[in-house]
Amino acid sequence: MTTAPIDLPGVIRLRLTRPQLAARVAADIPDGAVVNLGIGLPTLVADALPAGREIVLHSENGILGMGPAPAAGDEDWDVINAGKQAVTVLPGAAYFHHADSFAMMRGGHLDYCVLGGFQVSQGGDLANWHTGAEGAIPAVGGAMDLAIGARHVFVMMEHLTRDGQSKIVARCSYPLTGIGCVERVYTDLATLDITPSGVVAHDLVDGLDFEVLQTLTGIPLLRPDARSTA
Repeated sequence: MTTAPIDLPGVIRLRLTRPQLAARVAADIPDGAVVNLGIGLPTLVADALPAGREIVLHSENGILGMGPAPAAGDEDWDVINAGKQAVTVLPGAAYFHHADSFAMMRGGHLDYCVLGGFQVSQGGDLANWHTGAEGAIPAVGGAMDLAIGARHVFVMMEHLTRDGQSKIVARCSYPLTGIGCVERVYTDLATLDITPSGVVAHDLVDGLDFEVLQTLTGIPLLRPDARSTA
């Protein structure tokens, strides 16, 4: 389905900023959860976790107990996340071998992971590692392990591509990271639940009508009351 252009009147003004989107995701991560944050947008969630909530952050390159980003000038480049960004560690944090980190990911020890995405299908398939662009990364890497190993998989991404096409699609056209793995998608326009009955759109940004969101989305959407029968 061809969607409306990204400059649809008023939509850009309504969109969540990246920090606001990170805060929206962070609000849904429960106390006590062990969570992996994928590279790109999801790393912002570490800085948005609600105060007083104990959430243990895992990094694929071998950290358990990762904290928020350091203040400018306080970076320790021996302490980085999987995206090679400087991070902090919290009291009680542990460092370990990359193989042990993957054993955690593959063994079902992560409660949640938050991944970026290029496309998510209506059935919950995820494409997030390759678009065919020249110079792109050569392989899927740990995202595949996270997508099938975490108990709950959230995707955090912009709703539209730069040329105004929906990233929520009937079927992914890019190489897949995982099949039927995505439970929920957070975009700068709405939150989308993948259910057996279809994709349910809720928590639309203030001022955005459901009908407008539908015109911007590559599949039919269900209204929030559909969740009760999904």
